[in-house]
Amino acid sequence: MKKIIVLFTLLLVTMSSYASYILIPMDAEGQQNHLKAYGVTYWTLEKQLKVKWLLNYKGGSFLLPDSEEIQRECQIRGVSFEVISNAKAEEILNMIASPSQNMEAVVLEKAPKIAVYTPKGLQPWDDAVTMVLTYAEIPYETVYDEDVLKDALLLYDWLHLHHEDFTGQYGKFYRAYRSASWYIQEKKEAENLAAKLGYDKVSEEKLAVAKKIRDYVIGGGFMFAMCSATDSFDIALSADGVDICEPMFDGDGSDAGYQNKIDYNRTFAFKDFLLERSPNVYEFSSIDMTRKRRIPKTTDYFSLMEFSAKWDPIPSMLCQNHTALVKGFMGQTTSFTREEIKSNVLVMGENKTNGEAKYIHGIKGKGFFTFYGGHDPEDYTHKVGDPKTELDLHPTSPGYRLILNNVLFPAAKKKKQKT
Repeated sequence: MKKIIVLFTLLLVTMSSYASYILIPMDAEGQQNHLKAYGVTYWTLEKQLKVKWLLNYKGGSFLLPDSEEIQRECQIRGVSFEVISNAKAEEILNMIASPSQNMEAVVLEKAPKIAVYTPKGLQPWDDAVTMVLTYAEIPYETVYDEDVLKDALLLYDWLHLHHEDFTGQYGKFYRAYRSASWYIQEKKEAENLAAKLGYDKVSEEKLAVAKKIRDYVIGGGFMFAMCSATDSFDIALSADGVDICEPMFDGDGSDAGYQNKIDYNRTFAFKDFLLERSPNVYEFSSIDMTRKRRIPKTTDYFSLMEFSAKWDPIPSMLCQNHTALVKGFMGQTTSFTREEIKSNVLVMGENKTNGEAKYIHGIKGKGFFTFYGGHDPEDYTHKVGDPKTELDLHPTSPGYRLILNNVLFPAAKKKKQKT
Protein backbone atom coordinates (compact mmCIF):
# COMPACT_ATOMS: atom_id res chain seq x y z
CA MET A 1 0.00 0.00 0.00
CA LYS A 2 2.82 2.41 0.86
CA LYS A 3 4.45 1.74 -2.50
CA ILE A 4 1.17 2.50 -4.28
CA ILE A 5 0.83 5.81 -2.41
CA VAL A 6 4.39 6.79 -3.26
CA LEU A 7 3.91 5.92 -6.94
CA PHE A 8 0.62 7.84 -7.04
CA THR A 9 2.31 10.88 -5.47
CA LEU A 10 5.15 10.73 -7.98
CA LEU A 11 2.61 10.49 -10.78
CA LEU A 12 0.81 13.60 -9.57
CA VAL A 13 4.09 15.51 -9.30
CA THR A 14 5.09 14.41 -12.79
CA MET A 15 1.70 15.39 -14.25
CA SER A 16 1.95 18.76 -12.52
CA SER A 17 5.36 19.44 -13.98
CA TYR A 18 4.10 18.62 -17.48
CA ALA A 19 0.85 20.60 -17.22
CA SER A 20 1.22 23.66 -19.36
CA TYR A 21 -0.10 27.09 -20.32
CA ILE A 22 0.17 29.29 -23.37
CA LEU A 23 1.85 32.62 -22.76
CA ILE A 24 1.19 35.27 -25.39
CA PRO A 25 3.87 37.91 -24.80
CA MET A 26 2.93 41.50 -25.63
CA ASP A 27 6.27 43.26 -25.39
CA ALA A 28 8.01 44.79 -28.41
CA GLU A 29 10.55 41.99 -28.80
CA GLY A 30 8.34 39.00 -28.10
CA GLN A 31 5.25 39.65 -30.21
CA GLN A 32 5.06 39.89 -34.00
CA ASN A 33 1.34 40.73 -34.19
CA HIS A 34 -0.01 42.53 -31.15
CA LEU A 35 -3.39 43.28 -32.72
CA LYS A 36 -4.26 39.71 -33.64
CA ALA A 37 -3.13 38.59 -30.18
CA TYR A 38 -6.23 40.32 -28.80
CA GLY A 39 -8.29 38.38 -31.30
CA VAL A 40 -6.87 35.06 -30.10
CA THR A 41 -7.59 36.07 -26.51
CA TYR A 42 -11.18 37.00 -27.42
CA TRP A 43 -11.57 33.73 -29.35
CA THR A 44 -10.41 31.81 -26.26
CA LEU A 45 -12.98 33.61 -24.11
CA GLU A 46 -15.65 32.66 -26.65
CA LYS A 47 -14.75 29.03 -25.92
CA GLN A 48 -15.80 29.75 -22.31
CA LEU A 49 -12.22 29.48 -21.10
CA LYS A 50 -10.76 31.97 -18.67
CA VAL A 51 -7.67 34.03 -19.47
CA LYS A 52 -5.31 35.89 -17.17
CA TRP A 53 -4.28 39.35 -18.34
CA LEU A 54 -0.82 39.94 -16.87
CA LEU A 55 -0.78 43.69 -16.39
CA ASN A 56 2.67 45.27 -16.90
CA TYR A 57 4.27 41.87 -17.49
CA LYS A 58 5.99 41.89 -20.89
CA GLY A 59 3.71 44.63 -22.22
CA GLY A 60 0.48 43.22 -20.79
CA SER A 61 0.79 39.55 -21.79
CA PHE A 62 -1.99 36.97 -21.81
CA LEU A 63 -1.88 33.60 -20.02
CA LEU A 64 -4.16 31.02 -21.64
CA PRO A 65 -4.86 27.35 -20.91
CA ASP A 66 -2.83 25.15 -23.23
CA SER A 67 -4.48 23.15 -26.00
CA GLU A 68 -3.59 22.12 -29.53
CA GLU A 69 -6.57 24.11 -30.77
CA ILE A 70 -5.36 27.38 -29.22
CA GLN A 71 -1.79 26.76 -30.40
CA ARG A 72 -3.08 26.18 -33.92
CA GLU A 73 -5.15 29.35 -33.79
CA CYS A 74 -2.08 31.37 -32.78
CA GLN A 75 -0.13 29.86 -35.66
CA ILE A 76 -2.88 30.56 -38.19
CA ARG A 77 -3.17 34.17 -37.11
CA GLY A 78 0.57 34.77 -36.90
CA VAL A 79 0.57 35.42 -33.15
CA SER A 80 3.77 34.73 -31.18
CA PHE A 81 3.32 32.41 -28.20
CA GLU A 82 5.23 30.22 -25.78
CA VAL A 83 4.15 26.97 -24.15
CA ILE A 84 5.23 27.08 -20.53
CA SER A 85 4.99 24.52 -17.73
CA ASN A 86 2.67 24.80 -14.78
CA ALA A 87 5.71 25.43 -12.60
CA LYS A 88 6.86 28.30 -14.83
CA ALA A 89 3.35 29.80 -14.84
CA GLU A 90 3.25 29.66 -11.05
CA GLU A 91 6.66 31.30 -10.89
CA ILE A 92 5.44 34.16 -13.09
CA LEU A 93 2.21 34.60 -11.11
CA ASN A 94 4.06 34.58 -7.80
CA MET A 95 6.45 37.24 -9.09
CA ILE A 96 3.50 39.34 -10.31
CA ALA A 97 1.79 38.99 -6.91
CA SER A 98 4.80 40.37 -5.06
CA PRO A 99 4.11 43.76 -3.43
CA SER A 100 7.40 44.97 -4.89
CA GLN A 101 6.15 44.55 -8.46
CA ASN A 102 3.81 47.02 -10.21
CA MET A 103 1.97 44.13 -11.84
CA GLU A 104 -1.31 42.31 -11.46
CA ALA A 105 -3.00 39.23 -12.93
CA VAL A 106 -6.59 40.05 -13.90
CA VAL A 107 -8.95 37.22 -14.79
CA LEU A 108 -10.94 37.73 -18.01
CA GLU A 109 -14.17 35.81 -17.63
CA LYS A 110 -16.24 36.13 -20.80
CA ALA A 111 -16.19 37.47 -24.33
CA PRO A 112 -18.02 40.83 -24.27
CA LYS A 113 -20.77 41.36 -26.84
CA ILE A 114 -19.78 44.35 -28.95
CA ALA A 115 -21.89 46.97 -30.72
CA VAL A 116 -20.65 49.65 -33.09
CA TYR A 117 -22.90 52.68 -33.57
CA THR A 118 -22.83 53.41 -37.28
CA PRO A 119 -25.31 54.25 -40.07
CA LYS A 120 -26.12 51.78 -42.81
CA GLY A 121 -24.29 52.13 -46.11
CA LEU A 122 -20.91 53.51 -47.11
CA GLN A 123 -19.43 56.54 -45.38
CA PRO A 124 -16.83 58.96 -46.82
CA TRP A 125 -14.43 58.06 -44.00
CA ASP A 126 -13.26 54.89 -42.27
CA ASP A 127 -13.78 53.86 -38.66
CA ALA A 128 -10.54 52.80 -36.96
CA VAL A 129 -12.40 50.60 -34.48
CA THR A 130 -14.32 48.56 -37.05
CA MET A 131 -11.10 48.17 -39.02
CA VAL A 132 -9.13 46.84 -36.06
CA LEU A 133 -11.98 44.60 -34.89
CA THR A 134 -12.15 43.10 -38.36
CA TYR A 135 -8.36 42.72 -38.55
CA ALA A 136 -8.19 41.11 -35.10
CA GLU A 137 -11.14 38.87 -36.04
CA ILE A 138 -13.25 40.04 -33.11
CA PRO A 139 -16.97 39.86 -33.96
CA TYR A 140 -19.23 42.87 -33.59
CA GLU A 141 -22.71 43.99 -34.56
CA THR A 142 -23.83 47.40 -35.80
CA VAL A 143 -26.60 49.52 -34.30
CA TYR A 144 -27.99 52.90 -35.20
CA ASP A 145 -30.58 55.38 -34.03
CA GLU A 146 -33.67 53.22 -34.43
CA ASP A 147 -32.01 50.36 -32.54
CA VAL A 148 -30.75 52.62 -29.77
CA LEU A 149 -34.15 54.23 -29.26
CA LYS A 150 -35.69 50.74 -28.97
CA ASP A 151 -33.26 49.92 -26.13
CA ALA A 152 -31.21 47.45 -28.19
CA LEU A 153 -28.08 48.55 -26.29
CA LEU A 154 -29.20 46.43 -23.36
CA LEU A 155 -28.08 43.41 -25.38
CA TYR A 156 -24.45 44.54 -25.47
CA ASP A 157 -21.54 44.85 -23.05
CA TRP A 158 -19.51 47.39 -25.05
CA LEU A 159 -20.48 50.23 -27.37
CA HIS A 160 -18.29 52.17 -29.78
CA LEU A 161 -18.98 55.64 -31.22
CA HIS A 162 -16.64 57.20 -33.77
CA HIS A 163 -17.00 59.99 -36.32
CA GLU A 164 -20.45 61.08 -35.14
CA ASP A 165 -22.22 64.37 -34.56
CA PHE A 166 -24.87 64.24 -31.87
CA THR A 167 -25.56 68.00 -32.12
CA GLY A 168 -27.45 67.84 -35.43
CA GLN A 169 -24.93 70.00 -37.31
CA TYR A 170 -23.85 67.27 -39.75
CA GLY A 171 -20.28 67.24 -38.56
CA LYS A 172 -19.80 70.96 -39.23
CA PHE A 173 -18.90 70.03 -42.83
CA TYR A 174 -21.12 72.81 -44.22
CA ARG A 175 -18.47 75.15 -45.58
CA ALA A 176 -16.30 72.56 -47.32
CA TYR A 177 -18.81 69.92 -48.41
CA ARG A 178 -22.32 71.41 -48.59
CA SER A 179 -22.35 70.84 -52.37
CA ALA A 180 -20.89 67.34 -52.20
CA SER A 181 -23.31 64.57 -53.17
CA TRP A 182 -22.50 62.51 -50.06
CA TYR A 183 -23.21 65.46 -47.74
CA ILE A 184 -26.53 66.23 -49.44
CA GLN A 185 -27.54 62.58 -49.33
CA GLU A 186 -26.50 62.17 -45.70
CA LYS A 187 -28.46 65.25 -44.64
CA LYS A 188 -31.55 64.02 -46.48
CA GLU A 189 -31.31 60.55 -44.94
CA ALA A 190 -30.86 62.00 -41.44
CA GLU A 191 -33.92 64.23 -41.85
CA ASN A 192 -36.01 61.33 -43.17
CA LEU A 193 -34.94 59.11 -40.28
CA ALA A 194 -35.74 61.79 -37.70
CA ALA A 195 -39.20 62.26 -39.20
CA LYS A 196 -39.78 58.50 -39.30
CA LEU A 197 -38.91 58.29 -35.61
CA GLY A 198 -41.29 61.12 -34.75
CA TYR A 199 -38.94 64.10 -34.37
CA ASP A 200 -39.22 67.52 -36.04
CA LYS A 201 -35.44 68.05 -36.17
CA VAL A 202 -32.34 65.90 -36.53
CA SER A 203 -30.84 67.67 -33.50
CA GLU A 204 -33.80 66.56 -31.37
CA GLU A 205 -33.54 62.97 -32.58
CA LYS A 206 -29.77 62.85 -32.00
CA LEU A 207 -30.23 64.24 -28.49
CA ALA A 208 -32.71 61.44 -27.75
CA VAL A 209 -30.12 58.92 -28.95
CA ALA A 210 -27.40 60.54 -26.83
CA LYS A 211 -29.63 60.32 -23.76
CA LYS A 212 -30.29 56.63 -24.39
CA ILE A 213 -26.54 56.04 -24.63
CA ARG A 214 -26.09 58.03 -21.42
CA ASP A 215 -28.63 55.78 -19.69
CA TYR A 216 -26.89 52.68 -21.06
CA VAL A 217 -23.63 53.77 -19.44
CA ILE A 218 -25.25 54.78 -16.16
CA GLY A 219 -26.89 51.36 -16.04
CA GLY A 220 -23.52 49.59 -16.27
CA GLY A 221 -22.48 49.73 -19.93
CA PHE A 222 -19.01 50.43 -21.34
CA MET A 223 -18.76 53.21 -23.93
CA PHE A 224 -15.70 53.91 -26.04
CA ALA A 225 -15.69 57.01 -28.27
CA MET A 226 -13.20 58.49 -30.70
CA CYS A 227 -12.87 61.63 -32.81
CA SER A 228 -15.96 63.87 -32.96
CA ALA A 229 -18.17 61.40 -31.08
CA THR A 230 -16.38 62.45 -27.89
CA ASP A 231 -17.11 66.17 -27.67
CA SER A 232 -20.32 66.23 -29.76
CA PHE A 233 -21.85 63.69 -27.35
CA ASP A 234 -21.18 65.88 -24.32
CA ILE A 235 -22.22 69.04 -26.15
CA ALA A 236 -25.56 67.48 -27.10
CA LEU A 237 -26.26 66.48 -23.49
CA SER A 238 -25.29 69.94 -22.23
CA ALA A 239 -27.63 71.64 -24.72
CA ASP A 240 -30.74 69.64 -23.84
CA GLY A 241 -33.66 71.99 -24.50
CA VAL A 242 -31.45 74.63 -26.16
CA ASP A 243 -31.32 75.27 -29.93
CA ILE A 244 -27.64 75.65 -30.87
CA CYS A 245 -28.15 74.94 -34.61
CA GLU A 246 -28.11 77.63 -37.27
CA PRO A 247 -30.75 77.73 -40.09
CA MET A 248 -28.76 75.70 -42.64
CA PHE A 249 -28.84 72.78 -40.21
CA ASP A 250 -32.38 72.76 -38.85
CA GLY A 251 -34.37 75.42 -40.77
CA ASP A 252 -34.61 78.04 -38.02
CA GLY A 253 -32.33 80.26 -35.98
CA SER A 254 -30.51 79.27 -32.82
CA ASP A 255 -31.57 80.47 -29.39
CA ALA A 256 -30.32 83.91 -28.45
CA GLY A 257 -27.46 83.74 -25.95
CA TYR A 258 -27.42 79.96 -26.05
CA GLN A 259 -23.91 79.76 -24.58
CA ASN A 260 -25.25 80.94 -21.23
CA LYS A 261 -27.88 78.19 -21.26
CA ILE A 262 -25.41 75.31 -21.51
CA ASP A 263 -25.57 72.96 -18.51
CA TYR A 264 -22.18 71.37 -17.83
CA ASN A 265 -23.65 69.23 -15.05
CA ARG A 266 -25.17 66.99 -17.73
CA THR A 267 -21.89 66.09 -19.44
CA PHE A 268 -19.68 63.04 -18.94
CA ALA A 269 -16.21 64.52 -19.27
CA PHE A 270 -16.11 68.21 -20.17
CA LYS A 271 -16.86 71.53 -18.48
CA ASP A 272 -16.68 75.28 -19.13
CA PHE A 273 -16.31 74.91 -22.90
CA LEU A 274 -17.34 77.56 -25.41
CA LEU A 275 -19.36 76.50 -28.43
CA GLU A 276 -18.24 77.47 -31.94
CA ARG A 277 -21.15 79.49 -33.29
CA SER A 278 -20.10 79.90 -36.93
CA PRO A 279 -21.39 77.20 -39.31
CA ASN A 280 -18.38 77.90 -41.53
CA VAL A 281 -15.85 76.80 -38.91
CA TYR A 282 -15.03 73.10 -38.86
CA GLU A 283 -15.13 72.88 -35.08
CA PHE A 284 -17.71 72.23 -32.37
CA SER A 285 -16.21 73.98 -29.37
CA SER A 286 -13.13 74.94 -27.41
CA ILE A 287 -12.84 71.35 -26.13
CA ASP A 288 -10.84 70.31 -29.19
CA MET A 289 -7.18 71.29 -29.48
CA THR A 290 -6.84 70.87 -33.27
CA ARG A 291 -6.73 74.58 -34.13
CA LYS A 292 -4.84 75.57 -30.96
CA ARG A 293 -1.91 73.15 -31.18
CA ARG A 294 1.37 73.96 -32.94
CA ILE A 295 3.16 70.63 -32.97
CA PRO A 296 5.06 69.28 -36.00
CA LYS A 297 4.16 65.78 -37.14
CA THR A 298 7.70 64.58 -36.48
CA THR A 299 7.47 65.42 -32.79
CA ASP A 300 3.77 64.71 -32.25
CA TYR A 301 3.69 61.98 -29.60
CA PHE A 302 1.63 61.42 -26.47
CA SER A 303 2.70 59.65 -23.29
CA LEU A 304 0.72 57.00 -21.46
CA MET A 305 0.46 57.45 -17.71
CA GLU A 306 1.69 54.77 -15.35
CA PHE A 307 -0.78 53.52 -12.77
CA SER A 308 -0.60 51.08 -9.87
CA ALA A 309 -1.69 47.76 -11.37
CA LYS A 310 -2.72 46.40 -7.96
CA TRP A 311 -4.61 49.47 -6.76
CA ASP A 312 -5.77 50.97 -10.07
CA PRO A 313 -6.34 47.93 -12.31
CA ILE A 314 -8.84 49.66 -14.61
CA PRO A 315 -6.59 52.43 -15.99
CA SER A 316 -3.72 49.95 -15.93
CA MET A 317 -5.71 47.64 -18.22
CA LEU A 318 -6.60 50.47 -20.56
CA CYS A 319 -2.97 51.62 -20.86
CA GLN A 320 -1.30 48.25 -21.51
CA ASN A 321 1.24 48.66 -24.30
CA HIS A 322 4.74 47.80 -25.44
CA THR A 323 5.72 51.48 -25.38
CA ALA A 324 4.76 54.42 -23.17
CA LEU A 325 5.25 56.87 -26.05
CA VAL A 326 2.62 56.70 -28.82
CA LYS A 327 2.53 58.52 -32.16
CA GLY A 328 -0.04 61.31 -32.27
CA PHE A 329 -2.70 61.53 -34.96
CA MET A 330 -5.25 64.14 -36.01
CA GLY A 331 -9.02 64.11 -36.30
CA GLN A 332 -11.94 66.47 -36.26
CA THR A 333 -11.46 66.21 -32.53
CA THR A 334 -7.73 65.60 -32.16
CA SER A 335 -7.29 66.01 -28.40
CA PHE A 336 -8.87 67.70 -25.42
CA THR A 337 -8.19 71.00 -23.66
CA ARG A 338 -6.89 69.98 -20.24
CA GLU A 339 -8.60 72.84 -18.35
CA GLU A 340 -12.00 71.79 -19.72
CA ILE A 341 -11.88 68.23 -18.39
CA LYS A 342 -13.80 67.55 -15.19
CA SER A 343 -11.74 66.82 -12.09
CA ASN A 344 -13.23 63.34 -11.65
CA VAL A 345 -12.12 62.26 -15.13
CA LEU A 346 -8.78 60.48 -15.40
CA VAL A 347 -6.24 61.57 -18.01
CA MET A 348 -4.46 58.42 -19.19
CA GLY A 349 -2.53 59.88 -22.14
CA GLU A 350 -1.19 63.38 -22.70
CA ASN A 351 1.09 65.35 -24.99
CA LYS A 352 3.72 66.76 -22.68
CA THR A 353 4.61 69.54 -25.14
CA ASN A 354 1.41 71.48 -24.62
CA GLY A 355 -0.35 69.49 -21.89
CA GLU A 356 -3.28 68.45 -24.07
CA ALA A 357 -5.14 65.28 -23.10
CA LYS A 358 -5.42 62.54 -25.72
CA TYR A 359 -6.88 59.60 -23.85
CA ILE A 360 -9.27 59.95 -20.89
CA HIS A 361 -11.49 57.70 -18.80
CA GLY A 362 -14.30 58.10 -16.32
CA ILE A 363 -17.08 56.45 -14.37
CA LYS A 364 -20.74 57.34 -14.89
CA GLY A 365 -23.23 55.63 -12.62
CA LYS A 366 -22.49 51.90 -12.75
CA GLY A 367 -20.71 52.14 -16.10
CA PHE A 368 -17.53 53.46 -17.69
CA PHE A 369 -16.54 55.62 -20.64
CA THR A 370 -13.27 56.19 -22.47
CA PHE A 371 -12.64 59.06 -24.91
CA TYR A 372 -9.75 58.79 -27.37
CA GLY A 373 -8.94 61.86 -29.47
CA GLY A 374 -8.14 61.57 -33.17
CA HIS A 375 -9.44 59.56 -36.11
CA ASP A 376 -6.92 56.88 -37.16
CA PRO A 377 -3.82 55.96 -35.11
CA GLU A 378 -1.82 55.06 -38.24
CA ASP A 379 -2.97 57.84 -40.59
CA TYR A 380 -1.82 61.19 -39.26
CA THR A 381 -4.24 63.44 -41.20
CA HIS A 382 -6.93 61.11 -42.51
CA LYS A 383 -9.13 63.18 -44.81
CA VAL A 384 -12.54 62.58 -46.34
CA GLY A 385 -12.11 60.16 -49.23
CA ASP A 386 -8.62 58.96 -48.28
CA PRO A 387 -7.99 55.20 -48.67
CA LYS A 388 -8.39 53.14 -45.52
CA THR A 389 -5.43 52.05 -43.45
CA GLU A 390 -4.11 48.56 -44.20
CA LEU A 391 -3.45 47.07 -40.77
CA ASP A 392 -1.33 44.31 -42.26
CA LEU A 393 1.27 47.08 -42.47
CA HIS A 394 0.83 48.00 -38.78
CA PRO A 395 0.35 44.73 -36.83
CA THR A 396 2.19 46.10 -33.78
CA SER A 397 0.51 49.54 -33.69
CA PRO A 398 0.57 50.99 -30.12
CA GLY A 399 -2.21 53.43 -31.02
CA TYR A 400 -4.53 50.65 -32.12
CA ARG A 401 -3.62 48.58 -29.06
CA LEU A 402 -5.31 51.18 -26.87
CA ILE A 403 -8.57 50.55 -28.74
CA LEU A 404 -8.32 46.80 -28.18
CA ASN A 405 -7.53 47.26 -24.48
CA ASN A 406 -10.96 48.85 -24.22
CA VAL A 407 -12.57 45.99 -26.15
CA LEU A 408 -11.31 43.43 -23.60
CA PHE A 409 -12.00 45.65 -20.59
CA PRO A 410 -15.62 44.44 -20.06
CA ALA A 411 -14.38 40.85 -19.90
CA ALA A 412 -13.05 41.74 -16.44
CA LYS A 413 -16.04 43.81 -15.38
CA LYS A 414 -16.54 41.84 -12.17
CA LYS A 415 -13.29 43.28 -10.92
CA LYS A 416 -13.94 46.47 -9.00
CA GLN A 417 -11.54 49.36 -8.79
CA LYS A 418 -9.99 49.64 -5.32
CA THR A 419 -10.40 52.87 -3.41
